[in-house]
Amino acid sequence: MTADHKVPTGDEPGAAPRRRRRSRVLIASGVALACVLAAGGAAAGIAYWHLDNNIKSVDINSALGTDRPSKVTAGASASASASASASQTPVATGAMNILVLGSDSRSGKSNSKLGGGTSSGARSDTAMIVHINNAHTKATVVSIPRDTLVYRPSCPTSSGGTTSAAYSAMFNSAFSVGGAVCAVKTVETLTNVRMDHYIEIDFSGFAKLIDALGGVTVTTTQDIDDDQSHLHLKAGTHHLSGTKALAFARTRHGVGDGSDLGRIKLQQQLIKALLKQVSSADLLTNPAKLYEVAVTATGAITTDTDLDSLSELMSLGSSLREIGSDNLTAITMPVTTAPSDPNRVVATSAATKVWTALRNDTALPKG
Repeated sequence: MTADHKVPTGDEPGAAPRRRRRSRVLIASGVALACVLAAGGAAAGIAYWHLDNNIKSVDINSALGTDRPSKVTAGASASASASASASQTPVATGAMNILVLGSDSRSGKSNSKLGGGTSSGARSDTAMIVHINNAHTKATVVSIPRDTLVYRPSCPTSSGGTTSAAYSAMFNSAFSVGGAVCAVKTVETLTNVRMDHYIEIDFSGFAKLIDALGGVTVTTTQDIDDDQSHLHLKAGTHHLSGTKALAFARTRHGVGDGSDLGRIKLQQQLIKALLKQVSSADLLTNPAKLYEVAVTATGAITTDTDLDSLSELMSLGSSLREIGSDNLTAITMPVTTAPSDPNRVVATSAATKVWTALRNDTALPKG
């Protein structure tokens, strides 16, 4: 095993994130940080006030109103899930879909140094729908390529106006022009699947989180040489620092055909590696490390207001404790080359079957 020597450590804008009280540790990349959250429940009293005020949130439900897909109904049964108890809040029960975005924020020196650029604004360069089954024992991650051409609906803004609708728009433009609200609405329009929750993490926060967890181990089957992401790895197993892990998640020119599809495969591999790292970190026996991870995680994310309280986050994380890398399925939305542009893709009819499975909490179609 080789080791990476780390240094620890438009349109009108959409609804602006606001700091809320009562927050806690959350999911970093899809399901991965749910395991951290579950462990964090044992140390909920550590620096409660600081963690309580560390997270940002967006009130997506109020912004989008009732003109949205219906919630998954499978979780409404009396049996709910084996992991959910009567004392848990509704956020932790039943099937659910979480939109997870990785933002290449242009703000702040830390993000700029990591490749976020120097201009204002941000794009959602990583987009994943994390589906949690009704029993909270399995998760499905569906990645949406950022280069997908979609219909971007008109979205409400924090100033009371709306963004312009657009056909054949780049998927990641929704976040650029309308923030989290427009990203959620665009995904719901594309899939007809309701996004029950929203989580966003930026460049700097992701890198710091990996460092707080002690790095992450990945195995590559081919050399990676990407000058744009500054990642150069020989085929083999590597323990990556936060900066290198971020480059691993962002690289595209050094793998496959250089498209976003190759990068998505690396991102999905990284998610599973994160799950293993979280489970092996044994945070419960190391309060100092647990606190470091909690502070880093809560400061790195933006979430919807239904997940911005300590009790809600602890309840959700505890309910997901059975989900590990072995019961997580990661796929990419079925796409094909766009007829109008060979550098873009569009969803195929097979994607509709995936959305139906998520909507009904059933098994993904084979093939």
